[in-house]
Amino acid sequence: MELKHQILRILEENRGNTVNGAKLANELYVTRSAVWKAMKALQKDGYHITAVTNKGYCLLSQNDIISAESIRPYLKGEAIDFELDVRQQVTSTNTLAKEMAANGAREGTVLIATEQTQGRGRMGRNFYSPQSSGIYFSIILRPKLNLEDSLLITTAAAVAVAQAIEAVAGVKAEIKWVNDIFVGEKKVCGILTEASLNFESGSLEYAIVGIGINIETRDFPEEIKQVAGSIFEEKPVDSPITSVLVAEVLNNMAKCMNSITDKEYLEAYRSRSFLINKDIIVIKGKETVNAKAIDIDEKARLVVAYEDGRIEALNSGEVSVRAIK
Repeated sequence: MELKHQILRILEENRGNTVNGAKLANELYVTRSAVWKAMKALQKDGYHITAVTNKGYCLLSQNDIISAESIRPYLKGEAIDFELDVRQQVTSTNTLAKEMAANGAREGTVLIATEQTQGRGRMGRNFYSPQSSGIYFSIILRPKLNLEDSLLITTAAAVAVAQAIEAVAGVKAEIKWVNDIFVGEKKVCGILTEASLNFESGSLEYAIVGIGINIETRDFPEEIKQVAGSIFEEKPVDSPITSVLVAEVLNNMAKCMNSITDKEYLEAYRSRSFLINKDIIVIKGKETVNAKAIDIDEKARLVVAYEDGRIEALNSGEVSVRAIK
């Protein structure tokens, strides 16, 4: 690991507290001059680091530059073992994560970016992913599930994100089946799950869970502002809020994936669903049908009742739905 990143790890673990330069040098087996040069490089990268004579260096609390080192202090439980790959700009975290998974990347590899130039959503839609407005990341999973149960992964991810938003931002997060998170009446997060199937066994070879969260709405085009919101009106400046949010999602994902077949999270999903008991429009290709959402079943399908009395459990890959206002 490059010296700059070793020092950043220690500063992040002691954020807001002074770290003695001589002790840093001894711990890392380098000269104090090398420590000083690494500090200067970090400051050039935008980190607010103070240097006090005879005391040492302090990473100030208002830094919100995301890195593997900034996320790790907030990981808990099995999420501690996640492998973090943080980049500034990518085409699509899901596209790159699929390539990584196909090349053997282990379960728990997480690709994180502050900007996507070709962000993707469900049904081939674009996902607007500008710099400094949100955080975008994809998690590589290798669950022991068949294709029929793959919808449970998206369901678990939605619960993980909603719980993280509530914990970090202190706002109520609701879920629009199957993969959108809303705060108020606006979408603040989209989730895209893609999988590779082992045709011989009929089980998943790997799954990629892509998550995009709007932290604050900045420079959004007017047409997107109509439907997209953010978890904060203005991002807090006195804490590494982005790193805390990502870590909280990963902590929740690790717990959810442990109980994915037990489906313990389904009740949390149902309680946050704002479609249940509402009139909706079911969209199948070019056909639209009025219905009422009545439940989320044990396979995470949306159960609807049509006006003619028919009951159907919808699979997310086949339809879209929207509430009737």
